[in-house]
Amino acid sequence: MTNDALNPDNARAVMKSIRRIAHAIDARSKRIGRETGLTIPQIVVLQAVADQGALTTAAISKQADLSPATTVTILDKLEAKGLIERSRSLEDRRKVRAMLTEAGLQTLSSAPSLFADGFAADFSAFSAIEQEAIVTSFIRVADLLDPGADEVEAEVRPPQ
Repeated sequence: MTNDALNPDNARAVMKSIRRIAHAIDARSKRIGRETGLTIPQIVVLQAVADQGALTTAAISKQADLSPATTVTILDKLEAKGLIERSRSLEDRRKVRAMLTEAGLQTLSSAPSLFADGFAADFSAFSAIEQEAIVTSFIRVADLLDPGADEVEAEVRPPQ
């Protein structure tokens, strides 16, 4: 890697792309909120619990890439809606595990895709190498924007 100066045109193109992505995510988030009454982070937490079974708050936080405080707030809201149940571990009373309720399973199964319509089909049209390059590029940009998240990002990085 060289230490060439930042090309202003490239920097503007990256920023414009980030703004487009942020706008698309915001629009999708509003649509999902209207359709489900849930936010994208709430759906991500539900999905984490569904994927991994009964999880501790720390494990959910790590899986969903959210701060522990945000995760607790989301879990409180999901529990109030009857979508999850929390119980204390019998072995260690400090540990609280979250599990999906039947209503949570139904809500998750009927939730729309977090991506815009057609994204999965369009993305799957790329070769595996292209998909990996895109994922790697997104992770690198995320690392540049949020350098403190290295530990969490390392778990989702594709093999090099």
